[in-house]
Amino acid sequence: MRGWWQELAGLVLPVDCAGCGAARLLVCAGCREALSGAGAVRARPRPSPRGLPVVYAAAVYEGPVRAVLLAHKERGALPLAGALGAALAGAVAAALPGAGGAGAAGREVALVPVPSARRQVRARGHDPARRIALAAAGRLRRAGVPARVAPVLRLRRAVADQAGLGARQRRENLAGALEACPGGARLTDAAVLVLVDDLITTGATLAEAARAVREGGLAEEAAPRAAVVAATRTEQKSRE
Repeated sequence: MRGWWQELAGLVLPVDCAGCGAARLLVCAGCREALSGAGAVRARPRPSPRGLPVVYAAAVYEGPVRAVLLAHKERGALPLAGALGAALAGAVAAALPGAGGAGAAGREVALVPVPSARRQVRARGHDPARRIALAAAGRLRRAGVPARVAPVLRLRRAVADQAGLGARQRRENLAGALEACPGGARLTDAAVLVLVDDLITTGATLAEAARAVREGGLAEEAAPRAAVVAATRTEQKSRE
């Protein structure tokens, strides 16, 4: 019940910009520009966990971008998924082989969201990464890229809350926690898989997701590509 009334309230009630507080705007023009995804760049944490795929981030996790992500993820501001989806779509486009060549060649682009633990979904009333992925897929389709969301990953054991854990602790917490479930979505043989999440911190989550799709036989590459809305400042690198 929680999800639908929060979304409806966000659409009909006056709100301030979730990023900067500008009056009566869900996301102001300036914050929407920060989330446009036009400046997506390569991101890699230091140290980088083994098996981390090539990751592109749409923005740095600070200021208005951080505020919008937290409002959507932790405070249930569901209408913000549109702006965050635009950012993720830009990162996905940058991550595709040949800078969008996969879409131009007519290959399906399968966005594989990193799954949230069930207890987190219940507590938040929604799955943030999946919701943003759905918005990004719609944005990509409107741009001519045959994209869709493929929920082919699932947690096979309980994991601890990642908040407050260091890089090594996160790797240990997530090791072997994900598995591929091919029945979760039908994929074409030529589909390009792009792992997607809202944020990269240490890279442990995406490294584990990449391992799961490789071992599940779903990735054509040794290290599948990935895209996120934001990366912390120490992980944001120049465009390559």
